[in-house]
Amino acid sequence: MGTAKAVKGILTSLVLLYALLSYPSADPPVPAGASGKPFTWKQDEKWMALEKSFQEARQIGCGGLKAGTDRGYRQGRQYLASLSASPVRPDAPVLGGLESLTFSLGTMVAACPESLQDYIHLITETRSVLKRQSRAWDIEDRAVRDRLYRMLYGGRAALEEVMLQAETFPALVQAEDVPSATPSCVFQNETLHSGDILVSRGGAPTSALISRGNDYPGNFSHVALLYVDEKTGAPGIVESHIEMGVVVSTVEQYIQDKKLRILVLRLRSDLPQVKADPMLPHEAAKKAYEEAKRRHIPYDFEMDYREPSKWFCSEVASWAYRQCGLELWKGTTRMSAPGVVRWLSYFGVTHFETQAPADLEYDPQLAVVAEWRDPETLWQDHVDNAVVEAMLEGADEGDSIPAPWWKLAAVRLAKGYSVVLNWFGGVGPVPEGMDATAALRNLEPSDLHEKVKAGVLSRAADFRRSQGYRPPYWELVRMANEVRKEEMRR
Repeated sequence: MGTAKAVKGILTSLVLLYALLSYPSADPPVPAGASGKPFTWKQDEKWMALEKSFQEARQIGCGGLKAGTDRGYRQGRQYLASLSASPVRPDAPVLGGLESLTFSLGTMVAACPESLQDYIHLITETRSVLKRQSRAWDIEDRAVRDRLYRMLYGGRAALEEVMLQAETFPALVQAEDVPSATPSCVFQNETLHSGDILVSRGGAPTSALISRGNDYPGNFSHVALLYVDEKTGAPGIVESHIEMGVVVSTVEQYIQDKKLRILVLRLRSDLPQVKADPMLPHEAAKKAYEEAKRRHIPYDFEMDYREPSKWFCSEVASWAYRQCGLELWKGTTRMSAPGVVRWLSYFGVTHFETQAPADLEYDPQLAVVAEWRDPETLWQDHVDNAVVEAMLEGADEGDSIPAPWWKLAAVRLAKGYSVVLNWFGGVGPVPEGMDATAALRNLEPSDLHEKVKAGVLSRAADFRRSQGYRPPYWELVRMANEVRKEEMRR
């Protein structure tokens, strides 16, 4: 009798404990987003026309296309020569002409990739010339940001549409040869220098959300800073991870953490600060390295780049260079879409004028040195982007991220376990600084993302079988929205 009573008491206590741990927290008030509005192309008819041109080019064949592609490259060289000769305004007709040429020529190269290397050169040179032109522009001006985005992001998008139709393409694209006096190391068969900034895209669904969730959706979700010891030549990569905060990784560890793409940015050698002190990039990297070794720096979920006690990934580079008197991110990231703001606030974000990884490319103080794409996963990258774009459209329409109450108890116990590990310098299943509800909500979009992605991949395979080519990005977004709506109705 006593034993039965004790068992009953234990069971009752466990039920009460489960009930208490499962009681949902009240949602925090959604903070105000940034001022402004998201960039939109508003060119659906143009995308359809480009796809039709591509279909026609496939029918014509390489022999019939050669004269047109040769003419396009000649026109492109003329545009670039004109832009290299003298400064222009952001609304100059030559820029509009070059933008149009990028897309129209791309349909022919996609149908006949024999000249892919020439097209890569055109896109790469366009980026370099435009970044040089932008040194005299006000990067915070909306018209300037739109122009840079249309041509830098648009050029990359056009190039990758072409690459995805080709059987093979080069993983490494070398860009500007920017001299540097800082210590160097070899990274993926390319010589990099201390102070170089590595901007990358991870393979997780949350990486796609980070890269797409601002007013100028991009391709990158992570920033890291390369440090090379001036005495030993040993490289270290300073970066901040959601799971553990700021760490110094080896090159091998950095590469093993899945990367779909990597962009290398370097301070221009003609910047007044670098001309006065050619070792400035190395000194900045050294400060970040020493700070990471000196103290534990938690991840900054609030994304407040002005508060130095915690760092999100972009803060590694911005803090380090700020210590040397140089402010990065000339174009501040803004997140104004209601759905993006609401979803990111679930994960603890409170600052929506910030420094997102994808926007660093537009800073005219920096030059692009090299870009790696993983040929095996570029297609997955595009599908992930399309899925997240559809999910964010749903967020703007009112879709929420649930935190199922019956899962809260387990996650709260995991959070308690994580706190104990954090006290002793360990890393737990729930990141330091993230509460249990936010951690649970972090899992839910991943589940939806995988379901939508599976549906998109199935439809894309059907499309390729029937049309003979991979669906372009705008078709992927359409498919993703169809699958998302079907999933939400279930």
